[in-house]
Amino acid sequence: PKRMEAESFKEQGNAYYIKKDYSEAFNYYTKAIDMCPKNASYYGNRAATLMMLSRHREALEDSQQAVRLDDTFMKGHLREGKCHLSLGNAMAASRCFHRVLELEPDNSQAQQEVKNADSVLEYEKMAEIGFEKHDFRMVVFCMDRALESASACHRFKVLKAECLAMLGRYPEAQSVASDILRMDATNGDALYVRGLCLYYEDCIDKAVQFFVQALRMAPDHEKARLACRNAKALKAKKEDGNQAFKDGNYDVAYELYSEALTIDPNNIKTNAKLFCNRGTVGSKVRLKHTAIEDCTKAVKLDETYIKAYLRRAQCYMDKEEYDEAVRDYEKVYQTEKTKEHKHLLKNAQLELKKSKRKDYYKVLGVDKNATEDEIKKAYRKRALMHHPDRHSSASAEIQKEEEKKFKEVGEAFTVLSDPKKKSRYDSGHDLEDDTGNMGDFDANNIFKAFFGGGGGQGYSFEANQCMYTNSCRTQQYFLKTI
Repeated sequence: PKRMEAESFKEQGNAYYIKKDYSEAFNYYTKAIDMCPKNASYYGNRAATLMMLSRHREALEDSQQAVRLDDTFMKGHLREGKCHLSLGNAMAASRCFHRVLELEPDNSQAQQEVKNADSVLEYEKMAEIGFEKHDFRMVVFCMDRALESASACHRFKVLKAECLAMLGRYPEAQSVASDILRMDATNGDALYVRGLCLYYEDCIDKAVQFFVQALRMAPDHEKARLACRNAKALKAKKEDGNQAFKDGNYDVAYELYSEALTIDPNNIKTNAKLFCNRGTVGSKVRLKHTAIEDCTKAVKLDETYIKAYLRRAQCYMDKEEYDEAVRDYEKVYQTEKTKEHKHLLKNAQLELKKSKRKDYYKVLGVDKNATEDEIKKAYRKRALMHHPDRHSSASAEIQKEEEKKFKEVGEAFTVLSDPKKKSRYDSGHDLEDDTGNMGDFDANNIFKAFFGGGGGQGYSFEANQCMYTNSCRTQQYFLKTI
């Protein structure tokens, strides 16, 4: 009677299995096993149902029990192999499939599964080599292929997630790790990967919490232990550097940021911030070139790091390298179209435009904040220095060069001595728009007007030939002409 009742339960289980109602099928197969616990086929059927419910570990136990009860139960061996393969144990899976082929050499399903198991083993080896070489893309590729056969293997999923994290693909890595933790909340590897993602996204405190949790679940987890130690050390060094910077101890801050950069080369986001911070220190101590180098390293690590572009652009402005500054400000404004960024870009573009013109301040040898009196004194000195009469005995080439300089000095004085022109020049306007071609004016007229000659009765180099040989008399003569 028990046997008949068990068979009835099995038949009902089969009916539900066909209808894909695997939960009900499981219940009836369990009833059949309870009635006849020594029947291999009942365990085999329940294993098939558990596999459909993705409960592969339980399915493995049932299929193993089935072949223990009947070593010739071919379906039992086949299902045990499939469970092993799904869970990522390709070696054990291969043994099961070969046992099927011993029982039935022409079994095409077993032949195909042997090939699948061999492929998984090959992908495992390739992934191991790839990981050692830090070829994380290769590892992700291999794990994706292996997971086609080993869909329930947490080990493969964790390795894939870890490599995604190393590639900076944090959302994907987090998603894979979270899926594992939903099925197994105590999985130390998955907890480690979640911590790793947070660590690489510069969320150090949260990362440490996950590393500690991983170590609680797996006390011998060396990767979690090392990552936890690095995270704490990195945070401490960075904070010490920030404090030293706030206190004005720039040399100390520079050293602390440098030490922090040696802790973990793989932490791209934090290292980008450290390079930018060190660049800020460099700009404070007037090491503009070093500051630019550090900011460049920061944006190489993180192309989206706006602060590093802004810092580098300011350094370029300070060095009057306006082309580079404009390029950085354009990048910033394209990324974040704020009023502040627009203003910075326009200012850089204006300074670039101004830098392309003649620098009248440089021509006269005065500062941009020079007073009216300083501008006059500078003109007096430069005009006398480059006047053509002074170089009448020089070669034709030198005469031409000095004449050009004399003209530029007059041009510069014409603009900088006129408050309106000076204001427009300082604000970047093209003076030609208002005054016609600056190149048409006569530098000699300006010279005569300045030295009080009006109609040519003022200063003349010929009036005092000894000027070149008697510096004292020359100096007195210059004073008389003003």
